[in-house]
Amino acid sequence: MFTEHLRRLKNRIEGAIAIALVARDGMPVESLCDAENLDLEVLSAELMTQIRTIAQNHQELEVGTVKHFSVSTDRLILMVTAVTEDYFLLLVLDAGSNAGRARFELRRSVLLFEDELSA
Repeated sequence: MFTEHLRRLKNRIEGAIAIALVARDGMPVESLCDAENLDLEVLSAELMTQIRTIAQNHQELEVGTVKHFSVSTDRLILMVTAVTEDYFLLLVLDAGSNAGRARFELRRSVLLFEDELSA
């Protein structure tokens, strides 16, 4: 069901290596990955652990909920965007990609996934 939405989104983002719809527990619901050496399940679990920690800190500080989280390394750009309280989009880009364009496409796609998840 979500695979086609993920495929269209991935095709709109130059440099996209992988994309996944991830549950709050860190398990991918659906995913697409072009890199054989990238363990998307482990990566999504680790990133969601970080997001839960950050969300807890933000709650204690009363600064609001986490909507977007990104990490840039020398090889990859990792982006996680909240779709609902329980689901997130994870995007993995090569390091030379346009992160601003990717963030824009993720935000655009949130409404589509939000509708699908509420149906």
